[in-house]
Amino acid sequence: MWTKKGAIRGDYLTYIYSKKHCINQLSSIKTFHSKHLAKSPFPLVTQYSVISSYLNPTARKLKDTDLLAQTQILPSFKFATFYSTKAPSRSFRRRKNKREKANSKPVLDEAKFQQAISELPSRFTNDELCNILTLEDDPLVCLALFNWASQQHRFRHDASTYHVTIKKLGIAKMYQEMDDVVNQLLAVPHIGNEASYNSIIYYFTEARKLTRAVNIFKRMKSSRNLDCRPSIRTYNILLTAMLSRGSNSYVNHMYMETMRCLFKQMADDGIEPDIFSLNSMIKGYVLSLHINDALRVFHQMGVVYKCLPNSFSYDYLVHGLCAQGRTNNAREMFDEMKEKGFVPSNKSYNSFVNALALGGEVEEAVNYLSEMIEKHRSVDLITYRTILDEICRRGRVGEATRLLKEWQEKDLVDGITYRKLLYVLEDDFGNSNDIERFRY
Repeated sequence: MWTKKGAIRGDYLTYIYSKKHCINQLSSIKTFHSKHLAKSPFPLVTQYSVISSYLNPTARKLKDTDLLAQTQILPSFKFATFYSTKAPSRSFRRRKNKREKANSKPVLDEAKFQQAISELPSRFTNDELCNILTLEDDPLVCLALFNWASQQHRFRHDASTYHVTIKKLGIAKMYQEMDDVVNQLLAVPHIGNEASYNSIIYYFTEARKLTRAVNIFKRMKSSRNLDCRPSIRTYNILLTAMLSRGSNSYVNHMYMETMRCLFKQMADDGIEPDIFSLNSMIKGYVLSLHINDALRVFHQMGVVYKCLPNSFSYDYLVHGLCAQGRTNNAREMFDEMKEKGFVPSNKSYNSFVNALALGGEVEEAVNYLSEMIEKHRSVDLITYRTILDEICRRGRVGEATRLLKEWQEKDLVDGITYRKLLYVLEDDFGNSNDIERFRY
């Protein structure tokens, strides 16, 4: 029989089971430990629980077997209850990346900062500070130099120093620091100009802070300083920001109402729209599936706004007409575009060829595909597949495979694209002899 002191120092389970004459050898104790205690995710916690319970005078009154039963951890307790096996969500990854980015902020280079200060005279002007800020590449040094100059006696920042600092921070995507400088600018009355406000609006839209950008725009509208009033560039920045917000037709439809009001407000202020703002309206109508409104703006360009359409105007309309299955109107717009000397873009060609093939005009689609290749426009995989699928649906599988082989021989499709298209034909139309002949 072991003493109580020896039990505390030695193997605790050996002492408990030796009193009950269940186990006589130490090897049996180790076997029990490996079979039963290893099942618990906290074997060490279990052993320490035995110690604490045995040292407790109240617990010593219990039987040893009851003591062991009370110190066991439930088998159903698993680590999986604490940790999920699912992949982290997008919002979690965004928050994690934001925290990591915040913790890994760059450190100010004191040597460059002191060197920039040494290049300024004792009583420097705003122009001299603006030149130093413009030539400085490090945005942290620019911010530190801007804050240092704010603390100097008899010096006040003007619109040029604010503008350069905001641009430096915006280019570096240091939007929080830029926001602080913008707040300082807005706190000073009768300062700023149209160029600085336009830069603020642009970088706020780049930071996805559209509300802040609109507030700056309202401040420009209500400013008594005529130099701070919105210009055509201001409206174009906001129109572009509205277009970039939508990811589907419904979202674009919601933002299109705001774009329409903004365009009307621009006309009411007496600002003539340019080709960029008109193309933005056409693109917005196309993305929101208002093709007739896009055509109305297109036909008013030369008559009402004295601004002739360019290649982008035609590209947006061709893509929108093809998306709605209006192939005849798209063909008219396509031919008019080429008559005026414009070369359709990759998106216009691919949309038009797909629309022709889906409309049953496969031969004409193949002809336009050849023209597209001659114009050095890139054909995507969907266009190739659409033409081949429409040919095979008419029972001409052999013709489709020969056309695919011809594209491969002319190096129009690489080996990977060729095998992908061939496998698609096999999956959709079976392993016919015509397909097997061209497989390798």
